[in-house]
Amino acid sequence: MATLMGGGKPGDSNPYIGLGFDDSGNWIPGTPTVLSLLSSVLERSVRGNEKLLVRSKIKDSITIFHGSKEPSLNIRQYVERIFKYCKCSNSCFVVAVIYIDRFLQRIDAYLTSLNVHRLLITSVLVAAKFMDDQCYNNAYYAKVGGVSREELNRLEMKFLFNLDFRLHVKTDVFDKYWLKIQQEDDGESRTDQHIHRRRSKKDDTRRGRRITR
Repeated sequence: MATLMGGGKPGDSNPYIGLGFDDSGNWIPGTPTVLSLLSSVLERSVRGNEKLLVRSKIKDSITIFHGSKEPSLNIRQYVERIFKYCKCSNSCFVVAVIYIDRFLQRIDAYLTSLNVHRLLITSVLVAAKFMDDQCYNNAYYAKVGGVSREELNRLEMKFLFNLDFRLHVKTDVFDKYWLKIQQEDDGESRTDQHIHRRRSKKDDTRRGRRITR
């Protein structure tokens, strides 16, 4: 992954302040803005997708990432739990969203309240293994994520094979996603519009809801 120095809102002198870095590239302690922004983007995507599925009477693809019911922790609480206990770098959360977006496109499925949690813990684990210079234990991530080690192992392998093990994220792609995530502050951002209108120009029966453009 290329250097991440330089986040906050569009137009800031340092676009990566929200990822936990100051203008000099030094680490800022505390909870980074990216967690709340990312949670909001995912929550709005889930709401939009579930409304579309009901309205269009589309049958979603059921995968091993789907649970039988919505978990007790909401998306924001789950993201904060992963951040608190897993100690991965903040940029992993942006990369995780990129991976989820790629995965959904490959399997032609929607992000919903039944699969978002498993996709999150799996994608963050994969991003941390690829990006961070640390040893990550699946059993520990499984405990944090509320799944068994065996289940997380299966989820990870399914995730990786559907991505063809292509985990590299170019700097311009990272920057594009980070900018889109920040646009959540603008309310009805272009990101949100894309989530709700993605299929308007084609066949609305197709699946595969992207999180950002």
